[in-house]
Amino acid sequence: MITYGTAALLFPAISLIMLAYTNRFLALAALVRSLHAKYLDHNKTGIIHGQIGNLRFRLKLLRHMQTMGVLSFMACIVCMYGIYLDRVLVAEISFAMSLLFFIVSLVFSFIEIQFSNKALELELGDMEEQPAPSLVGYLKKRFEPKKRSHIKDKR
Repeated sequence: MITYGTAALLFPAISLIMLAYTNRFLALAALVRSLHAKYLDHNKTGIIHGQIGNLRFRLKLLRHMQTMGVLSFMACIVCMYGIYLDRVLVAEISFAMSLLFFIVSLVFSFIEIQFSNKALELELGDMEEQPAPSLVGYLKKRFEPKKRSHIKDKR
């Protein structure tokens, strides 16, 4: 049987994730404003166009993240109300839905983080004028055996 304590466990988790999403939104909003200023200064290079597309997609993801977070919070409140009314089925279904919305929100968050990293790679690649290294390439370079030139072949 589901209790108030079970449903109450989600409240701080949902609240914290919504705070993180709000902070992420504020950071993206500042970035968009900064990029807009660069764009207006006639610096209409390819890198800015790439960033605009990336930011547009990330803002859509952020909207979906926040929507799923709010739905999770609302479903959790319905769960608490179902417990209050002693409607176990309503409480259990709404609790399950709250968890489902929370998971979907986290999946959107994961995808947004991946695109955020791609945006940073775009910036770094523009400054270096070299292609961004892949993770596999980095790991190969990091863990490949080092050649020892000072050791002579003893045969």
